[in-house]
Amino acid sequence: MMISARRTNPIPTPTASVPLRTSQPRITLVLILSSAVAALGGLLFGLDTAVIAGATHALSQLFGLSPGMLGVTVSSALWGTIAGAALAPPLGESLGRRDSLRIAAVLYLVSALGCALAWNWPALVAFRIVGGLGIGASSVLGPMYIAEIAPAALRGRLVCCFQINIVIGILVAYLSNYFIVLHNLGRVEWRWELGVPAIPAAVFLIALFFIPRSPRWLLGKNLVEEAESALTAVGEPEPRPEIARIWSSIAAERALSGERLLARRYRLPLFLAISLGLFCQLSGINAILYYLNDIFRAAGFASLSGNLQAVAVGATNLIFTLLAMMVIDRIGRKPLLLIGSLSMAAALAGVAILFSTHQHQGWLLWLLIGYAAAFSFSEGAVMWVYIGEVFPNSVRARGLGAGSLSHWIMNALISAFFPVLAARSKAIPFEFFAAMMVLQFFVVWFVFPETKGIELEDMQQRLTHAA
Repeated sequence: MMISARRTNPIPTPTASVPLRTSQPRITLVLILSSAVAALGGLLFGLDTAVIAGATHALSQLFGLSPGMLGVTVSSALWGTIAGAALAPPLGESLGRRDSLRIAAVLYLVSALGCALAWNWPALVAFRIVGGLGIGASSVLGPMYIAEIAPAALRGRLVCCFQINIVIGILVAYLSNYFIVLHNLGRVEWRWELGVPAIPAAVFLIALFFIPRSPRWLLGKNLVEEAESALTAVGEPEPRPEIARIWSSIAAERALSGERLLARRYRLPLFLAISLGLFCQLSGINAILYYLNDIFRAAGFASLSGNLQAVAVGATNLIFTLLAMMVIDRIGRKPLLLIGSLSMAAALAGVAILFSTHQHQGWLLWLLIGYAAAFSFSEGAVMWVYIGEVFPNSVRARGLGAGSLSHWIMNALISAFFPVLAARSKAIPFEFFAAMMVLQFFVVWFVFPETKGIELEDMQQRLTHAA
């Protein structure tokens, strides 16, 4: 899409009266396709992070990896993710959300092809870091783009498509690994497993050339004509009043941009965001997903059987994520976290007992299915919703960033050390995760407020007053 000349006709200032809407936005094909394309970044997010599960054993044998080196191999993408998430906001402001997503798509594509063709271990790690940059960038820019093109009535559901696509991507990764194993490709099997994401990455990149830029970003750059065209394309029947509303919102946010996240009144929201980000990974979810095939292999399952059981865990993850999104506004955030904490602790303790006693190995699949269901129904559905609710507008983006940063750093650390601890005893990581979920139960019970049904402004007053 060509950048049009800047329009000079006046736009309402923040102090001017904003025109009232007289008709409702329409659901257009452009809106649906644009949201679907941006959400495809979520599918690549899940696919790229989980596909390594099928290749860990082959990589360890081929490159002679110690448990520590295997941890570095798996966690390397996550360190790239941290950098990508940090670089995404300024990149998105400079180039725009859509064009920055194109860069993320190129990173996904280069990473998949590079990992498939890696000639040695350092090259493999380097290409996984490249993929992590794409994951981190798309995890920020995808939901941001969808939120900025979607009408208010559909925004929540369309943004949720990104989260759902992450879970679908994880399931696709396990299915892909399973079908590749069926073809008995031998020594090159791992190359096909790590190369599969190149296909959706190429589709993602091409599709990004057929969707409009974010109207909000365009107005921030004073590209009014293109913003008006984009708003019309996504179903806004009255683009001029909507432009006035967006312009007023941008000006108000800029006026409040000097607020400090570390101010005393934000201590409690900041604690809630960071602790929830940490606990999300201290549950062990990502480490278990990354090393799922190794976990089944340690319990005596063959490669094909382990891949098939990984599919069952991935499918459970998807089903209970969808179920949680249907009931989160009825049951509430805090009850879901409390139920999930105890359920995960019980399932993880069961896995630890199984590995420490070397008995009842057949129960492993059911324990991990129960664990995946408990996580998806609680932490997986609640985390991003809850963090977005506890911060006021003036610091919400930075508050989400703090929670995301704690989440990704802990993810990288646990993924790096999981094989080291498991090499001493397969039960140790699960004992640790179970203990963390017991701790989370009490922290949530005594510290976390319920946010269900409470207006954001009221919640902000309660939390800042409590601090």
